[in-house]
Amino acid sequence: MGTRLLSESLIRKRFPHLRYVRIHTGGKHMATIYAWNDQLRLEDADRTALKRFAATDLIPYVCFRIKEYSKIQDEKVPPVDEVPECIQRAAMNRSLDLQGIVNVMNGLFSSGRISFNEYNPWTGTIYLSVRTPAALTDVEKELIDRYLYELIPLGATFEIDYGVPV
Repeated sequence: MGTRLLSESLIRKRFPHLRYVRIHTGGKHMATIYAWNDQLRLEDADRTALKRFAATDLIPYVCFRIKEYSKIQDEKVPPVDEVPECIQRAAMNRSLDLQGIVNVMNGLFSSGRISFNEYNPWTGTIYLSVRTPAALTDVEKELIDRYLYELIPLGATFEIDYGVPV
C-alpha cells in the first residue's frame, strides 16, 4: 500500500530539485501531487515527469493529478502534523496492509480496539469501528483521524464508527 509519506519520499528521491512536495487524497482512487521547485514554480517538464512517475512508480490503481503547490490553500488541503515514530515507520513500510494498519493503531491505544468493518471498492472508503470502555474526547478522535490519514493508502479514505462505549 502506498501512503502519503512513502509516496512523497519517493518523489523527493526522484526529483530532488522539487523543494515542496505534498500529496493529498480525497478517496475515489484519486490523489493530487502538489509541487514547486526552488523558484516556487512547477515547470511543464516537471509536471509531465511527475505524471509519468506517478503512473509508473507509485500506486497503479490511483489516478494522480499534478498541481502547483500554491493550490494547497485554495483546495483546503489539511495540514500535516508530527505523528509518532511508529506511525511514520509503518507508513514508510511498502508491505503495510489493512491488518498492519489496525495492529499499529491498536498498539497506540491502551484501552479499546479499532477494527476493520468493510471496504467499498467503488468509493475507496475503508470503514472502521472503535470500541472503548469510555467515550472518546474530541482530541482523541482527532488523533485517531490524523494517524489513520498517514496510514491509509492514497486513493482511499476512511470512516470511523465510534459507537457506544463497551
